[in-house]
Amino acid sequence: MSVGRSSHTGGTAWLGVLPFLIFCLAFEIIPVFILLFGSFSGKNGGLTFVNYEKISAPIYVRSFWNSIQLSAITAILGAILGLLIGYTIFRIQSPRLREALIALSDVTTNFAGAPLAFAFIVILGSSGVVTLAFEQYLNLKLYPTFSIYSYSGLILAYLYFQLPLMILLIIPAFVGLRREWVESAQNLGATTIQYWWRIGLPILMPSLIAGVVLLFANAFGAYATAWTLGGSNITLVTIQIAFNVTGEVLHDPGAGDALAMVSLLIMGVCIAIYQLANTRARQWVK
Repeated sequence: MSVGRSSHTGGTAWLGVLPFLIFCLAFEIIPVFILLFGSFSGKNGGLTFVNYEKISAPIYVRSFWNSIQLSAITAILGAILGLLIGYTIFRIQSPRLREALIALSDVTTNFAGAPLAFAFIVILGSSGVVTLAFEQYLNLKLYPTFSIYSYSGLILAYLYFQLPLMILLIIPAFVGLRREWVESAQNLGATTIQYWWRIGLPILMPSLIAGVVLLFANAFGAYATAWTLGGSNITLVTIQIAFNVTGEVLHDPGAGDALAMVSLLIMGVCIAIYQLANTRARQWVK
């Protein structure tokens, strides 16, 4: 009787997961195969490598370099600031305040895309609230030295959703730092810097690597914020894909599919590194 009941329960559990599996198949697996087929398809429908030869053009190489550079800068800055702020939040004694700040980080990291870009335009645009306030009260003109529509402005906008994501990723890692380790290090005469250099940071390193890689992938795949702020003035991979797939002048779906496949490969490597680092980091939280 118990065996039959267990078998029935297992079958019911699979039925509950079935909608999720169908969703993954329809919106993740099938589109990847469509992209793969399109990247190797020529205009006449035959198998070809022409699309991958096209993306070796200077404009596409530059777009990959810009995306990698932007992703790396925002990932490293987000990781450093997120580590410091996350540790501060973790050390807060009040549970309500700590949970409120974590909830704020959760909300902030999901505020991205076009709404985030428009918010930055309202605040730091050429006629933004902060821009005009600096000019009126401090006699400080941000423009043309700084522009929210430039590469540096894009870095600032990306940090808005990169920083809280790192905070959410790194706070659980601090649980792995045992209080007795700090006390043992102090009893042995270690300073605070020596403790963090020899004990704290080595233990946090897998979590830091996982966070940096995930932030890199998060920034690399962003599109709406970059397009709304920079448009065609900033050459990124995601923008070039949009130009090739939906554009009227540079309409070349095959090249767009090839760009997307290379981007997916980069993202896949990032996810693999993240999984390996995250698996290593979990051993300290158990």
